[in-house]
Amino acid sequence: MGYSKMALYKTNSERSIANYNHIIIITNIFILSTIISSSMASSSSSSIDFSTAILIRVDQSGKGDFNKIQEAIESIPPNLNNSQLYYIWVKPGIYREKVVIPADKPYITLSGTRASNTFLIWNDGEDILESPTLTIFASDFVCRFLTIQNKFGTAGRAVALRAAADKAAFYGCVITSYQDTLLDDNGNHYFKNCYIEGATDFICGSASSLYEKCHLHSLSPNNGSITAQMRTSATEKSGFTFLGCKITGSGSTFLGRPWGAYSRVVFAYSYFSNVVAPQGWNQWGDSTKQNTVYYGEYKCYGPGADRTQRVKWSKQLSDDEATVFLSKDFIGGKDWLRPAPSHFKVAPKSNPK
Repeated sequence: MGYSKMALYKTNSERSIANYNHIIIITNIFILSTIISSSMASSSSSSIDFSTAILIRVDQSGKGDFNKIQEAIESIPPNLNNSQLYYIWVKPGIYREKVVIPADKPYITLSGTRASNTFLIWNDGEDILESPTLTIFASDFVCRFLTIQNKFGTAGRAVALRAAADKAAFYGCVITSYQDTLLDDNGNHYFKNCYIEGATDFICGSASSLYEKCHLHSLSPNNGSITAQMRTSATEKSGFTFLGCKITGSGSTFLGRPWGAYSRVVFAYSYFSNVVAPQGWNQWGDSTKQNTVYYGEYKCYGPGADRTQRVKWSKQLSDDEATVFLSKDFIGGKDWLRPAPSHFKVAPKSNPK
C-alpha cells in the first residue's frame, strides 16, 4: 500500500490531482471490502451475548496469557461470523509494538488499565497507511483506557491510530503524535472522553465520527489545523462532529481545512481557547472549496469562539441545522454501541501463530 497526503499539500499541481484520485480509488476499494465483511459480521450480531466475553490477559511480567498485545490478537480464531466477544486486558506497562486488528476478527475489546499507565508506543513515519501504531480493520471494535502514541516526531506524517473499519468505539484513550495523529479513515466511529494531540491535520479521514467530551490539544506553532475531513461529494454521509469538546494548545490553529472538496465538520457546545485562529477555518489554497465544504459551529464558547472574524463560508448553525449532529444517530450508534461486558470466561488454551 502507500497512499500519501504529500501531494495534497500541493493543491495547485497536476500531480496533486492525480495522487488525490489515486487515494480515492484505493480508499473506495477498501471501503467496499469492509462493507462486505461488516455485513457478514452483522448477520450474527443478534446472537451474541454482549454481557459475557472471553478474557485474554496481556502482562509484560509474564503473569498473563501473553507478553505482547499482538500475540493476544493472533490467538483469537478468525471468524467473520463470530458469536463471541473477546476482551483483551492489557496490564500496566509500556508496550513497544505495532498492532493490527485484522478484518476477520470482529467483536474485540482492547482495554488498558488506565491510559496514564498503559502505553502502546511505536516510532514510524512518512507513509500514512504504514506508519500507524494501532490499525483497526475489524468491525465492532472497542478500545478503552489506553495511550496510543507515535513518537516519530515533527519530520512528517506519523499516524498513531488508524480506524479503518465500521463500528469502532474509543473510551478514555490518549492518542498522540504530531502530523496526522488520528487517521479516522472510514466507517462509523465514536470517541468519548479521549485526549487527542497533534499539530497538522491531526484528526483526518473519511469516517462518520462523533467525538463526545474529548480534549483536543494543538501543538501547532502557527496556523496548523485540527481536522482534515475527506468527504468528496454532497451525498456522502461522512463527517466529524465534536460535541461538548475542549480545544487547548499553544500557538494558533484552524478548526479545519478540506482534504475533500465536500469536507464536513461541526463543533457544538465546545470550549475554544484562544489557540483557535480568528478566521476559524482554512480553504487549503483552493477557493473553489468554499462553495462545497460544510463547516459549522453551534453554541460554542470561550475566547476562541468569537465569530466576528470568521470566514464567511463557515456557518453559525441554527437549532434546526444543528439537530442532526447532536446525537448518536449521526453515526447510527444506538444500533451498535454496546456496554462493557460484566462477565468473563477463561480463554481456551492455544498457541499463538
